[in-house]
Amino acid sequence: MLNGLWLSFFLAAAVAGFSRWLVGGDATVFAAMVEALFAMARLSVEIMLLLFGTLTLWLGFLRIAEAAGLVALLARALGPLFRRLMPEVPAGHPALGLITMNFAANALGLDNAATPIGLKAMRELQTLNPRPDTASNAQILFLVLNASSLTLLPVTIFMYRAQQGAADPTLVFLPILLATSASTLVGLLSVALAQRLKLWDPVVLAYLLPGAALVAGFMALLATLSAQALAQLSSLMGNLVLFGVVIAFLVVGALRRVAVYDRFIEGAKEGFDVAKGLLPYLVAMLCAIGVLRASGALDLLLDGIRWCVAQTGWDTRFVDALPTALVKPFSGSAARALLIETMKTHGVDSFPALVAATIQGSTETTFYVLAVYFGAVGIQRARHAVGCALLAELAGVGAAIAVCYWFFG
Repeated sequence: MLNGLWLSFFLAAAVAGFSRWLVGGDATVFAAMVEALFAMARLSVEIMLLLFGTLTLWLGFLRIAEAAGLVALLARALGPLFRRLMPEVPAGHPALGLITMNFAANALGLDNAATPIGLKAMRELQTLNPRPDTASNAQILFLVLNASSLTLLPVTIFMYRAQQGAADPTLVFLPILLATSASTLVGLLSVALAQRLKLWDPVVLAYLLPGAALVAGFMALLATLSAQALAQLSSLMGNLVLFGVVIAFLVVGALRRVAVYDRFIEGAKEGFDVAKGLLPYLVAMLCAIGVLRASGALDLLLDGIRWCVAQTGWDTRFVDALPTALVKPFSGSAARALLIETMKTHGVDSFPALVAATIQGSTETTFYVLAVYFGAVGIQRARHAVGCALLAELAGVGAAIAVCYWFFG
């Protein structure tokens, strides 16, 4: 899938370039496309410099959190909820512990730990599956919630904004938090409807109602603020939460007699290795996106969408952020490249860049998650998993656009 997507970028750029030359008489288009190749390769290296530092720093702190047992603690807190949402999984089954640890790792931004744990959880669920080639209800719920992208600390989005020169990289913290909550809620409700889950179970309600009340009350408070005040609050909360989490990791680690410096160095080394492996993907995708933009193909697509939106009487400023939304279900690296390209083209704090950053932080690579998680256990019939996951994705995109209009006008 990724091979075809990457190749299609270059082929679309070639068609657009030859059209501009042969039909429009623009002979400079090929020089612009070649220049875009080298410019994006240079940009990839510049981004990597910040990636090395940020991933090294964050994975160092996260290793302290793991050693202090914070991930396991969060997993135990979520355990009773998942026992009710997956009634066919027996109490005490290993899958429940792995599922809760996977969501705890995702919430804390431990992507490198979340995926292996998630694959183990899917294999454990497969041992309970009476039809090995067909996804069970528990497997579908687990996958859809994974695809809904519930992340409380979108550190990578902050990092990309910082690299592009944002005065306040955490400005999109609250918009991302609200949008990702919407995608997760829609994912849960769609699966619950398809599987007739008993969401009115007292234990489930004990988890969901306080969370819903908190979000509703928080949004009611936000509704009383101006756009400028909303942006300032998002900035304050983003920085406060991020720094507070770091301090909490260190204090809890010290209280539990974790060698915090040694664990930080272990995680930092892992972060360095992770960052090092990302450069080829950044170069590949950013160069493809750069050529697509220089050829005029991307602008032609956006102009068509913009015209359609304008016919409805809606504001069209969000259209420039849609490329990130359109490719995110297929490829995280392509969406990341489009986010960076949007920031570079329109400005890191422009409205399209803020919308694109919020979309990137509140949605997931749906088809990749489906392929990896179901492919790992040989499932061929996904049943309602695809529809529910895409519905959650759509909810995340729609919420991201709406929240950005609310916060940034």
